Amino acid sequence: MTTLLPLWGAAALFLMIVMSAAWLVQHRTGQGGWADVFWSFGLGAAGVGVALFPIDNTSPSARQWLAAALIGLWGLRLGLHIAARAAKEGEDARYARLRQQWGERFQVRMFGFLMLQAGAAAFLALSILLAARNPTPGLGLQDGMATLVFLSALVGEAVADRQLAAFKADPANRGRVCDAGLWAWSRHPNYFFEWLSWCAWPVFALDLSGAWPWGWLALSGPAYIYWLLTRVSGVPLLEAHMRRSRPEAFAAYAARTSAFFPRPPRR
Repeated sequence: MTTLLPLWGAAALFLMIVMSAAWLVQHRTGQGGWADVFWSFGLGAAGVGVALFPIDNTSPSARQWLAAALIGLWGLRLGLHIAARAAKEGEDARYARLRQQWGERFQVRMFGFLMLQAGAAAFLALSILLAARNPTPGLGLQDGMATLVFLSALVGEAVADRQLAAFKADPANRGRVCDAGLWAWSRHPNYFFEWLSWCAWPVFALDLSGAWPWGWLALSGPAYIYWLLTRVSGVPLLEAHMRRSRPEAFAAYAARTSAFFPRPPRR
């Protein structure tokens, strides 16, 4: 594991540079949402790097190639989705609220906030590194299960994003809360599937024989992203915005719909 620490450190430094560039772009454009584009592409690129970068002149294993392909696909899909949204919509409600709260100190505090995001991405990259570098030879059933979880989550998140975009595009839905499709089962199905995708990395990383004890640290990825999404920057900020902008509609929606984990709506 000690040979992998410098690689993880390099990934953290790379992510700090990426999020510094994100700060410059959002400063010039006045659109804080571009920071999420940089975060997605940056973490995807860092994940590919920690998976494939050669150490001790050894060629990447099949597991390393698979992990790199999956995290690269994740970063590309999420980054392009957020980029399309940032290009045609107004500023993300979360950043608009922070701009209002922080006032004249917004840019200074925004830089610190984006450095925290770089740190969060670096912490998540650890799970990818531990999964990709699991030394168990070949690919087995466990790798197949992990891939199935990851791809299912990726498809689920893409479907949720498309359903929300279609709902917003209909003028008849102005002022309403999206409760169509997956959004009838969870108030945040996109966040749920995002969390689920990170659950795949421990499945790749864990070695029950004890030959790769560091693999257990990969459990930190889904635990951390769950905390971020449900307690820090995802659900709380978005739901606070919904309660301010459409209080009655959101209260009715929240009363019948699970906050995170999908379940049939209450009647």
